[in-house]
Formats: sequence, structure tokens, C-alpha cells
Amino acid sequence: MARLAQTAGLTDIQREILSTVRDFVDKEILPVATELEHRDEYPQQIVDGLKELGLFGLMIPEEYGGLGESLLTYALCVEEIARGWMSVSGIINTHFIVAYMLKQHGTQEQKDHFLPRMAAGDIRGAFSMSEPALGSDVSAITSKAVKDGDEYVLTGQKMWLTNGGTSSLVAVLVRSDEGHPEGTAPHKSMTTFLIEKEPGFGEVQPGLTIPGKIDKMGYKGVDTTELIMDGLRIPADRVLGGETGRGFYQMMDGVEVGRVNVAARGCGVAQRAFELGVSYAQQRHTFGKPIAQHQAIQFKLAEMATKVEAAHAMMVNAARKKDSGERNDLEAGMAKYLASEYCKEVVEDAFRIHGGYGFSKEYEIERLYREAPMLLIGEGTAEIQKMIIGRRLLEEYRFQG
Repeated sequence: MARLAQTAGLTDIQREILSTVRDFVDKEILPVATELEHRDEYPQQIVDGLKELGLFGLMIPEEYGGLGESLLTYALCVEEIARGWMSVSGIINTHFIVAYMLKQHGTQEQKDHFLPRMAAGDIRGAFSMSEPALGSDVSAITSKAVKDGDEYVLTGQKMWLTNGGTSSLVAVLVRSDEGHPEGTAPHKSMTTFLIEKEPGFGEVQPGLTIPGKIDKMGYKGVDTTELIMDGLRIPADRVLGGETGRGFYQMMDGVEVGRVNVAARGCGVAQRAFELGVSYAQQRHTFGKPIAQHQAIQFKLAEMATKVEAAHAMMVNAARKKDSGERNDLEAGMAKYLASEYCKEVVEDAFRIHGGYGFSKEYEIERLYREAPMLLIGEGTAEIQKMIIGRRLLEEYRFQG
């Protein structure tokens, strides 16, 4: 077996795309990732390379200038990119969630206006649900939109925007009580607005401020920010889909794509951790032989490889289910939960194999050890995934008494 996590049933085009991405990762990302990550530097040259490859248009339909590929193709590309540097996969993830939401839920005018430029990489997307006091309870959103003539006035503070500074289009979920009487369920009075802005920090347009990058333990390079709206005026035609009250459902649809993406990222990081661990184990000698020849290390490598394979299989299954047009919240939740937990475990085992050297910033495993925890919380914590999985299982296995 030359390589873990192979995917059966791919087309020639899919294999060609993946081969191109893998070569790009090996030549353009891996050699510079750790240095850029330690400097917390945005990987502009890498992003420009992804733009040239057409990856920003990977899932956007051909009629809008994209490649029209499937979620599976996208997820496998994300897996390869995360293997090189997880932060780069985050840059394209939020972009594609917004593009997917536009493709599925946007008006024709919105699709015509945004998707061609998103496919070319000229517009970069970000999306925003979370708020400082929100956590996993999306129904507790306090940011609001108030109708004023042909515009809406948005007020509130959002949190944890990936690409918050570098993006030029943000899909923001806020509360919009207009047309929804008192007592309406919270999730039925939420609306997604499409906010166009200039990239950068500070007051990027009247009423909209991106304060600056949040300093993080890992997941560096990519900008994670807050977003503050204070009397931000948005035209009514920038309501996603043209109808208020649909925002929660639109966002949840996008998050299902995001959860497959996070699972793919977990697979990629775990794959890289295994590669580093199995390589180091054959170079490091103790008691007169490579540590890879010690049974304890072989057991650890066996467990790591099995987890990489299992997570990859669940991620592929979740992507294929979504591509088929079927509901996939159960599969996406399972894949995200398992891949993120297994990623953490595989990275820690590779860290242990490295011994004291794993604690040194000269070794790549140190970076992975700080990156893996983000996957445990991104696009919903393990506890949220278990709630989704449990509820869906009770729907499928309802007791007939």
C-alpha cells in the first residue's frame, strides 16, 4: 500500500484534480507552512497559486465560470490542502460555504452578481453566525436588522469570522423581526444578509468595523476576526434569497457543507501526522535499533493508520450523501465528530513518537499539535454533533409501541 486514505470510484477528472492539488501542496505549501505559521503571516503567494489553479471556483457551476465539481471532489482537495497546512484549507472553506449558499438559495440576480467573481477568486467569502455570548446556541443571536424604506439597518457584534479581514463578501445571520409576530420561534425570525465590503481592518465602510486579527494558539496565518455593525445600511436586495426569515435554514445547509469540510481537514492533518510519525520512527534509534521495530511503536502506528482510514471513509460517505441530494446531517455530524477526535489522537500519538523533539518548534509536529484542537470546536463541538446524531437516530429508530 503506497498511501493511506485512497478513494474508490473517482473519475479521471477527479483524479487529475487531486494529483494537481497534491503536487501543489508538496511543492508550494509544505516547504513554507511552518515558517509562515510561526510568523502568523497570511499566505498570499499560496492563495494566488490556488486562484491560478481555479480552486476558488471548484464547486461553482460552469455557467458562472466555475469547474462545477462535486462536494466530494472539494472535500478531497481540502484533505490534501490541510495535509500541507490547515490554515490554507480554512481560507477556501468559508469562501465555499458562501458560494454554496448563494448557489442553493440566492436569487438569480445574486447568483449572476457574485458567483462569476467568486469563481475567479476576485471576491473572497466569509460567513458569520457566532457572537461573543452565543456559543452553540444559534437561537440566542442578538444582532438585528430593522427595515427602513428600501434598506435594512444592521446592528450587533459578531465573532470568529475566518477571512474576516481578507474577505470582500460576508454572509451574516441576524435577527429580523419584521413580518414575524411576537412569539415566532427564534429560528424563524432570522435572516442572512450579503454584505459587500473592502478587505482590510478598521472601519471598512460606514457602520462596519473589522477590529483586527484575534491572536490564536494555532490556526495562524488565516485571519480570524470580530465584525461590528453599528447602523450598517444594506439594500433589501441583499437579503439572501430575497425573503426574510429563511436565514437559519440557509446557514444550517451551509454548515452541513462546512462539517464535511472540517472532517476533511481532520483527515488531512491526521494523514500528515501519521506521515511524520512513521518517518521519524524509522530514523530514531534506541537500544540499538529504529524505534519503529519496537512493538509498542508498531502498535501505535497501527492504531494511527486505522484511525486515518476510518475518518476518511466517513468523510467520503458524508460528501457523497450530500452530492446525491439526500439529507446528510447525520453523516456529516458523525464524520465531523469522528475525524476531529481521531485527528487529535493521531497528532498526539505522532507527538509522543517524536519524544522531546516534538516539543521543539523546529519540528513540524509541534505546529500540528497546536492546530488540531481547533477542529474539535469548529463548525460545532463534539457535544453538538452528538446531539445532532442522537436526535437523528431517534427519528430513524423510533420505537413502535
